Amino acid sequence: MLYSFLRVIIRALLFIINGKPHYLNRENLPKGNYILVGPHRTWFDPVYYALAASPKKFSFMAKKELFKNPIIRFILNHVNGYPVDRDNPGPSVIKKPVRLLRNSDLSTIIFPSGSRYSDDLKGGAVVIAKMANVPIIPTVYQGPLSFKALFSRQQTTVAFGEPINIDRKMKLSDENQAVVESEMKSAFDKLDKQINPEFHYEIPEKKEK
Repeated sequence: MLYSFLRVIIRALLFIINGKPHYLNRENLPKGNYILVGPHRTWFDPVYYALAASPKKFSFMAKKELFKNPIIRFILNHVNGYPVDRDNPGPSVIKKPVRLLRNSDLSTIIFPSGSRYSDDLKGGAVVIAKMANVPIIPTVYQGPLSFKALFSRQQTTVAFGEPINIDRKMKLSDENQAVVESEMKSAFDKLDKQINPEFHYEIPEKKEK
């Protein structure tokens, strides 16, 4: 219930702040569950992903530190968020999304790079897709990269690529995963060029603590 309520509120707030977003290729979204994967470019791109694919609902991983705040923990628990230890992820980082994809009506959002400060893809999304028997949908976000920039009313666009289906008989070798990851990267590049042929994203430097 809270998920649907917050989605309406957030959609309205973003419209007031930044205007109407553009969503491309929604026909590529399957009817069943799936995994949205994309390059992680800003802390709010998962919000735009989820809004673009509405009315589908999503679960998502959030770093465990966020759950230390009781207010944030309450919200995350009610919008299908679950904690992950980025330093020591453990088997639950695979088992939890697989279970949700198999046994609920929730799709999931995964950023294969795991961070806004890298474009190196990790294999978790491929493993989860194979085990849950769901397709991977390449997705990209172009638009403001900071909350302050949202008020500039810069155009925001989310584009969905064609589904990538993982053969359940495929061996999860490093070589096979690299092939799928290369396919995802190619899809991201194609979608970026569809939105803006001159688009170029620069990975930000990570601030030292």
